Amino acid sequence: MRSYQVGGLSTPHYTGSGHYRRHSSSGGGGGGSSGLLEYLRRIVDPNQMDFDAAFEDILMLCSSHPQRMYKMASYRKHTKNHWARDDPALAVIQIAFLLVSSSAYALAFHVRGGPVHYLFLALRAILFDWLLVGLVVATVCRSVANRYLLELRSHSVEQEVEWRYAFDIHCNAFLPFFLLTSVLHYFLLPLLLRPSLMALIVSNAIFGAAFAVYFYVTHLGYRALPFLHRTEVFLYPSILAVLLFFLFLVLGMLGEPYRIQATRTMARLYYR
Repeated sequence: MRSYQVGGLSTPHYTGSGHYRRHSSSGGGGGGSSGLLEYLRRIVDPNQMDFDAAFEDILMLCSSHPQRMYKMASYRKHTKNHWARDDPALAVIQIAFLLVSSSAYALAFHVRGGPVHYLFLALRAILFDWLLVGLVVATVCRSVANRYLLELRSHSVEQEVEWRYAFDIHCNAFLPFFLLTSVLHYFLLPLLLRPSLMALIVSNAIFGAAFAVYFYVTHLGYRALPFLHRTEVFLYPSILAVLLFFLFLVLGMLGEPYRIQATRTMARLYYR
C-alpha cells in the first residue's frame, strides 16, 4: 500500500509484515520546526492568543477533575493530527504570574538592589524555574514514554509522544504547583518563617503536595495518549515526595540542627 498526501497529512504505509509505518504531519505543529515557529510567532502577537480559553483551562486544572483538560488534546489529534496546543496563551499567562510573584516575594523579603535585582529574580524564575526545568522534564518524560511505554499493536498506526505535547503537560502541571508554592505559600509566610515544628510541617506539606500534584497531572497527560501503557511510572516521583516529607518530619523532631524546612531553604537560596 502506497502513502498518499491527503490535506497535508501522510496516510499510513503498509509494510507487508502486519504493521504500518509511523505516520507524520507535514505541517501539523505537533513537533515539527514549522509548527514550533508558528507557536513562537503567536507569542508576540496577542491577537493570535485566546486568553479566555486559557483561563478556562486554569479553572479546569484547579478543579477536582483536571483530566478533562486532556480531552481537548484528543480533539486536536482528530482534527489537526497533533496533540499539542496551537495557542501559547497559557504559557504567556504563567510567565506573567511569575513576574508578579517574584516581585511580591522580593518585597516580602526586603530584597535590596532596586529594579535591576527584581528583574534578575523574575528572569531567574522564568528562565530557570519554569523554562529550563520544563525543557528538561518534558524531554526526559518524552524519552521515557517513547522508549519504554509505547504499546505497539499490529494493523495500527505507530505513534510517538510529540515534544511540544510533553511541554504542554509541563505547563499544565506547573499551574497547580505554582498556586501552592507561590500563592498559598506567600500568604502563609508569617507562619512558615517561624522556627517551630508546626512551621516545618506546614511548609514541607505545601511543597510535598505541590510536587505530588505536579507529577499527578503529568501522569494524566501521558495516560490520555491511547498508544502508551504503564503510565503510572510518572506517579513514582509523587511517592518520593511523600516519603521525603515524613523523613524531614522525623529529622525535625530531633531538634533544630536537623531541621530541613522548605520555606527557609527557599529564602536563603533566592532572597538572602
